[in-house]
Amino acid sequence: MKRVMPVGIVYGSSTGNTRDVAVKLHAILGGDLHDVTEIDAETIGRYDRLVFATSTWGAGDLQDDWEAFLPTLDAIDFAGKRVGILGLGDQEHYPDIFADAMAILADKVEERGGRIVGLTATDGYTYERSRAVRKGRFLGLAVDEDSQSGRTDERLHGWAEQLRREFA
Repeated sequence: MKRVMPVGIVYGSSTGNTRDVAVKLHAILGGDLHDVTEIDAETIGRYDRLVFATSTWGAGDLQDDWEAFLPTLDAIDFAGKRVGILGLGDQEHYPDIFADAMAILADKVEERGGRIVGLTATDGYTYERSRAVRKGRFLGLAVDEDSQSGRTDERLHGWAEQLRREFA
């Protein structure tokens, strides 16, 4: 019988917000928690179920550690892997690039044969545009610790339940 690996949660964090949210998700969902600066392609490749957590910087860019790690994802065959994307952004101050970095990771996973899971509704957010929205849904869970931190825990709990179903 094949041993089922736990969920691998991989985050990159510049200010600590993404780390803190990833730690909360880990407490709810379980699994293994990894900082992207301390993991390699081989380790990620062992997981069939993953969550990638990033924030959006600059003009809709990945967090710096994820940006440096992105080429490493080319060494991973994501076929058969299910990946949830957790994206932090600031919809009030950056309404035209809200959580855009989610799309960069989702596109890379799909390009490498993986399946994105955990898409969520855009209801309850006030932004103008986001590359992380496809067919009216976010490519994962968008979190705004700057203007909606009071909704983070509820969103994480709901998303974790959704991921459990989609990871099963």
